[in-house]
Amino acid sequence: MKRSLLLFLCAAWPYSLSAEGGDTLNDTEKLGQRLFGQSCVVCHTKPQITSGQYGPALSQVTLNGDGDAMRDIISNGTPHMPGFKIQYQPTQIDAIVAYLKTIPVPVPSERPIGKGGNANGD
Repeated sequence: MKRSLLLFLCAAWPYSLSAEGGDTLNDTEKLGQRLFGQSCVVCHTKPQITSGQYGPALSQVTLNGDGDAMRDIISNGTPHMPGFKIQYQPTQIDAIVAYLKTIPVPVPSERPIGKGGNANGD
């Protein structure tokens, strides 16, 4: 039981604290955060540090911050992502877009460096 709770909290962490200030989200952004957690987090965040990630990390600069482009991709999908226009109403998709615009640009993770100072360990 404790392990499953820990796994849930680790999976929830990237999007639960992503907006600056945490509690500064308005009602629409909070709805978008909840919907993101239900449908997007599984592919667009890493469930644990050592896991892979299926889709790109999303943020306010995704698709150059173009809300219309974000709505189109969320609604209609891509060859590698399902569309959600059947599952969600347009106002819900707008809420996801509003939430995405609160997510800061992710910091690139550093690659481990070997003893010699480069990524090959030389």
